[in-house]
Amino acid sequence: MGNLFDIAIYNPIYNLLIFIYNIIPDFGVAIILVTVFIKFLLIPLSKKQIESQKKMQELQPKIKEIQAKHKNDKEKQSRAMMELYKESKSNPFSGCLPMIVQLVFLIAIYRVLFNISEAGLIVSSADLYAFIQNPGQINKMFLGMVDLSSAINFSEIGLSSLPHIILVILAAGAQFLQTKMMMAKQVMIPSKAGETDFAQIMSKQMLFLGPIMTLFIGIKFPAGLALYWLVSTGFMLIQQKQMEKNEKA
Repeated sequence: MGNLFDIAIYNPIYNLLIFIYNIIPDFGVAIILVTVFIKFLLIPLSKKQIESQKKMQELQPKIKEIQAKHKNDKEKQSRAMMELYKESKSNPFSGCLPMIVQLVFLIAIYRVLFNISEAGLIVSSADLYAFIQNPGQINKMFLGMVDLSSAINFSEIGLSSLPHIILVILAAGAQFLQTKMMMAKQVMIPSKAGETDFAQIMSKQMLFLGPIMTLFIGIKFPAGLALYWLVSTGFMLIQQKQMEKNEKA
């Protein structure tokens, strides 16, 4: 399985990144272009995932009614839920496959960036295709300001760390906006007195857990990952905005 992952996903991404770097000798720009390319490839899947999430949000009032009506009979509740999904032509698991595929690509690009950083930004000839030129040592600076190979070192923090910190904050902010945009379509249903709505609690927690995780990744891992996360999330924001615009048209 590991070899299949390397051959089908890891190696193509690694070589595409180096190929673009050979043309545009800025590692940050190469990361941005590879990220955009991957996101374009995954547009059909991410679109399906967004549509599935919105569909499930629209069904929440009816789901709540079924749960309340059959709260003491799980079998009837399950049958009613299945009938609801059938009538609405929706599948609660339809968003899982797109999410898994995107996660696989996220792991792949994480490994590419992490392995290159761990190697001191020296490209491995063993991972390159024969037709891809080895640039040797990669210039680790993005736009001459951000060291893409290093994490934030708070013991040596100074003005030179500011661009990296701003990059991490922007990535976390983009994650917050994306989650909030998805929640904007969610129907919030008041719970009865004494009842706890765990779904709504989890939704509110995810609004902050996502950005906190992004901050953690941006601080603990090389800045190249924060740049990837920012561009990837920014792409999703634009895609969601475009889909909303198309729905209103």
